[in-house]
Amino acid sequence: MTSSEVRQKYLDFFKFRGHAVVPSASLVPENDPTTLFTGSGMQPILPYLLGAPHPAGMRIANAQKCFRAEDIDEIGDNRHTTFFEMLGNWSFGDYWKEEQLAWFFEFLTNEIRIPAEKLWVTCFEGDAKFNLPKDEESAEIWRKIGIPESHIYFYPAKKNWWSRAGIPENMPVGEPGGPDSEVFYEFTHVEHDPKFGAECHPNCDCGRFLEIGNSVFMEYKKTASGGFEKLKQRNVDFGGGLERIAAVSENKEDIFSIDDFSSAIGLLKEKSAKKYSDSYHTKSFRIVADHIRAAMFMIADGVEPSNTERGYFVRRLIRRAILHLDRLGIKENSVVDVAQSFHTIYRMKYSELDSRWNIIVGTLKDEEKKFRSGLHSGFKELTARIRELVGRIQPKLYYQTVPTFIEITGKDLFDFYASHGLPAELALEEIERIRMGYSEKIGPFSDSKKKKMLDEFATEMQKHQEISRRGADKKFKGGLADTSEKSIHYHTATHLLNEALRRVLGNHVEQRGSNITPERLRFDFSHPQKMTDEERKKVEDIVNQKIAEKLPVQKIILPKEKAIQSGARHMFNEKYGNEVSVYFVGNSLETAFSKEFCGGPHVSNTAELNGTFKIQKEEAVSQGVRRIKAALI
Repeated sequence: MTSSEVRQKYLDFFKFRGHAVVPSASLVPENDPTTLFTGSGMQPILPYLLGAPHPAGMRIANAQKCFRAEDIDEIGDNRHTTFFEMLGNWSFGDYWKEEQLAWFFEFLTNEIRIPAEKLWVTCFEGDAKFNLPKDEESAEIWRKIGIPESHIYFYPAKKNWWSRAGIPENMPVGEPGGPDSEVFYEFTHVEHDPKFGAECHPNCDCGRFLEIGNSVFMEYKKTASGGFEKLKQRNVDFGGGLERIAAVSENKEDIFSIDDFSSAIGLLKEKSAKKYSDSYHTKSFRIVADHIRAAMFMIADGVEPSNTERGYFVRRLIRRAILHLDRLGIKENSVVDVAQSFHTIYRMKYSELDSRWNIIVGTLKDEEKKFRSGLHSGFKELTARIRELVGRIQPKLYYQTVPTFIEITGKDLFDFYASHGLPAELALEEIERIRMGYSEKIGPFSDSKKKKMLDEFATEMQKHQEISRRGADKKFKGGLADTSEKSIHYHTATHLLNEALRRVLGNHVEQRGSNITPERLRFDFSHPQKMTDEERKKVEDIVNQKIAEKLPVQKIILPKEKAIQSGARHMFNEKYGNEVSVYFVGNSLETAFSKEFCGGPHVSNTAELNGTFKIQKEEAVSQGVRRIKAALI
């Protein structure tokens, strides 16, 4: 069954059952600064899961474009893709477990014609720490539907609990979540690989099972006390991978064998004169197809390649695809050809591919041209470096055993990056390929070796950034040790802390200094005595409440006098220019919870401050000045 047929059958199935079919949201989240990309169907509809009325009603369904950056390193196996379509249906306080599980079973067995005996299910085993019960209700429903007891497994929260933050411990205050029940397809022709354990089971990684759908029963919300309370309404949040369901409809364990990829894989086979079935090249076929498809959709949604944030991932996808095109022997001007094969398939479903096609083509061509200009010389130097090392260690390769360890360091990776723009991950892949090409006896680098090299690269990169920062005329202020994501989080938290202290202790509180690292924040303030435990708790609660409220963090540039008149806090011993930047936390300057003179950087929304704000220590610094050390945990 084609992917288009599966998609349409799914949407028609749930439309017949009273669901309004809504369009896919953009890959760039709207009003959700907590994540770079839309990675699940529920992301765009989170407000409705929390109780806001959806304009289309209490039942909706769609096929949502998704991108998961964390899956980039997994690409090359037979089941992962960075971009995918997620089939979803939701109940906002309407139907519950019995309808949801029965409908999904009916869809799979009647509409997609999947044999029921190939389906296995998993349920939540409960969590005593958080007083979360075992989901026997879902298991009993599956038994009534016809799933045999031997095909029902219970797993802990790591496998069968869903929230955007993961397991219950990691959920911030106010985050919704709940137990889930997953459905797996069994490839009975695939033998269990004992290296993954003595016995096979649905969550085994040997390849015999493939997850195809997940029904989340969202009925809990994390509280400020660290426990859970029931949401005002019980919600169903279902997500199922379109590509995976299409693959199992034909009993194929390789999702790259479905029709969505057939044109791209066929084009690559033709251009390379290589076989997809040749295990030496299979990974490259998959990476090229996946990465170019993902980059095309991201550019269509307005993401431009760059070295930061979303643009970094587009650039990394394109460059990694080019590297693997080279490995297939496919040279210049091929990226757009592969994108064209996907455009033909998806243009009728996603009109943005047509409206932005010229931009997509221009961007892909420009990125390929820029990367290839440094790619050849970079890999040439890298290959020469490896041969030099091998020759020095083993000058007579034709009769001696090739060394299993060739000393390429993280500093070498950084040199290749600085000189040729060669990303560390790509250079490491190429080093491994060249190294293994000397002998079948040489296996891939161990995970610990890869980590060591990438850590060394990160250290060299940090040194470079520190040198650059020292020459940037103190661009970043506010006591930050660096501009890492965590430090920026803590910098924003100091603004919340400053205002919370004033509200609890009084208007005499003034900032006297700060020091921020990726591990914690340190904040000095004027106050004549030690804070009581009650005062500390009140300050913590205020900060955590503002994080939970998901307030925007905004910047405005004002004449200094006008900024002072607005009530923005500032250091009285600091010299400011005629114009100052004011960061305020809230929807407007007038109603903001906090507003301060500041040069940044900050998060764009308090929701990004993942974790619970906790004062770890409060002590005296000098007469009338106290110091707080705090962290997000």
